[in-house]
Amino acid sequence: MAAHPPPAPAAAAAAAATAGGLLLWLHGSAETGEQSLGQIAPYFSAAPAIRLSFPTAPVACYGEVVLNAWFGIPEVPITATTVRDERGVLEAVEHVHEMLDKEVAAGTSPTNIFICGLSQGGALAIASVLLYPKTLGGCAVFSGSVPLSKSFADRVTPEARKTPVLWFHGMADGVVLFEAGHAGCAFLQELGMACEFKTYPTLGHLLVDEELQYFRRWISDHLGISQGTEAARPSSSSSSNHEDLH
Repeated sequence: MAAHPPPAPAAAAAAAATAGGLLLWLHGSAETGEQSLGQIAPYFSAAPAIRLSFPTAPVACYGEVVLNAWFGIPEVPITATTVRDERGVLEAVEHVHEMLDKEVAAGTSPTNIFICGLSQGGALAIASVLLYPKTLGGCAVFSGSVPLSKSFADRVTPEARKTPVLWFHGMADGVVLFEAGHAGCAFLQELGMACEFKTYPTLGHLLVDEELQYFRRWISDHLGISQGTEAARPSSSSSSNHEDLH
C-alpha cells in the first residue's frame, strides 16, 4: 500500500491550531481584552493545547460616560429582577456567535470551545451559550447573571442544554448581587442544564486566585488534558478588583 504524503505545512499548522481547546474570554464593562489577557493567560501558560482569545467590546457612550461595553448598562447593583436591554444583549450574542461559527468552520470541534467571562462578560457568555444551537465544551461565569428573561427558555435547544456551566459568585458582591447569580444558576437547572455553583462567603466583585485555579482545572478536566503540577500564582493578577458598571 502506498504511503500517504505528509500534509502541507499550512494544512498541518491549521490542524494543530484547531486540535486543542479554545477559551473565549469576555471581559467586564469598562475593561478591555488586553487587560483580561494579563489576568487570565498566566493560568494557562503550561497548557499550550488551550488557545486563548480575548476580544474587546465596542466603545459606547452611556450618558456622559464613554467605555467598552457589550450591551446597555442598567443601574447597579444588578439584582435577580433587574430588567435588561434584551435587544442589545441579542445583538451582542450575534457577535459572539459569529466568532464561534468562524472557529467551527476552521475545524475546531464545538465541544472543545469554552465561553467564559466576568460580570457583563459572564452574562454575555451564558446568553451566548443558551442561544447557540450546538453543544459547547463549557461556559464559566464569574460574578455574572443571566441577562435574558425566562421567556427565552423556549429558544434554548436540546443541544445547548447539554453545555456544562461553572458559576462563581461571591456572597459579598455589591455590583452583581449574590441573588442574581443564584437565580441565574437556578434558571439553568430548571432547563435541565448542569450548573456547578461555587460560592465564596466573603468575596466581593473580584477575581481571585482560588477561583482561577479551580477554573483552570475544570477546563483541563473537560478537555482531558493532564494538569501536571499546580500552576504558579501570577503575582499581578491573583486578586483583581472589578467594580465595573456592568
